[in-house]
Amino acid sequence: MTHPGPGQASEGTARLEQLSSRLGETAARLREDGVEAEDVKRLAGECAELAAQAAVELDRLARGGGLEPAPGQEELL
Repeated sequence: MTHPGPGQASEGTARLEQLSSRLGETAARLREDGVEAEDVKRLAGECAELAAQAAVELDRLARGGGLEPAPGQEELL
């Protein structure tokens, strides 16, 4: 298994921390009293998008940080 280099790991960690912070802030706004229905819908969508971005970043880090597939790995069609 390939592990990310020091720069890749710290970049990935920083990105995850940023996403986590934004997700927490957005969730806090979602929990506020008096949030309108349209705002709830928008904020819930933002939370889902931030969570999806965090999942992609975690997967990238778990796979070694590279965007290219490992040797011998083919893309499924």
